[in-house]
Amino acid sequence: MENSEKTEVVLLACGSFNPITNMHLRLFELAKDYMNGTGKYKVIKGIISPVGDAYKKKGLISAHHRVIMAELATKHSKWVEVDTWESLQKEWTETAKVLRHHQEKLEASICDLQQNSPVLEKPGRKRKWAEQKQDFSEKKSLEQTKTKGVPKVKLLCGADFLESFGVPNLWKSEDITKILGDYGLICITRAGNDAQKFIYESDVLWKHQNNIHLVNEWITNDISSTKIRRALRRGQSIRYLVPDLVQEYIEKHNLYSSESEERNVGVVLAPLQRNTTEVKA
Repeated sequence: MENSEKTEVVLLACGSFNPITNMHLRLFELAKDYMNGTGKYKVIKGIISPVGDAYKKKGLISAHHRVIMAELATKHSKWVEVDTWESLQKEWTETAKVLRHHQEKLEASICDLQQNSPVLEKPGRKRKWAEQKQDFSEKKSLEQTKTKGVPKVKLLCGADFLESFGVPNLWKSEDITKILGDYGLICITRAGNDAQKFIYESDVLWKHQNNIHLVNEWITNDISSTKIRRALRRGQSIRYLVPDLVQEYIEKHNLYSSESEERNVGVVLAPLQRNTTEVKA
């Protein structure tokens, strides 16, 4: 299949990245290999979107530091970048809205490119005809932008993210439907993982199963941000678990300690608080 016939895809990973690890970066590589390998897609970019401080997760350090660490981790990447929009929001922002933001951003950029493309007049043709043709082309391109030529944003995650859809009040049912129906999910799983069973047992996931791509991680890696923070609290080395620049930044600013792990203790997670309040209302 020619590249022109393939659907261009942008991988979006949302999360705490507290801190970002080598495993987070591997998710992008695994997803890119899988999607490109289908012959139907071409991954053109990866985006890391750290959650804002208003998420209120236990042990969550400042978004300022988490964004900088993510930027350091992707400093030498040719296709994965960090976006700060979500982290700069004063209130916690639903993942569905973050996906919509990035999809609309892509659509707007394509519109700008189309509108700025010059229309060449052929010798002997009237300028009025050329102007009418350009106006018609612009209107037509604007109508087609959302369905043709615009890369599709898909959410990249691990199996634990997928299973979080089953946690009461953590997600709005309409948001799950929008994420799966309008965008799609690329979920990195491990051999023996029950992701397929979880999809089978959920009516909404089963309905959108064709838009959920399960990618097996055959070279297993158990690195997690939680384990990194635990090692740091105990004075243990985290070298080769996170990018060197990230390790240096953590050590320079002494970011993770027993005190930092107590941040937001006793505070209800933002989505649980919001969704529980709406249910009661």
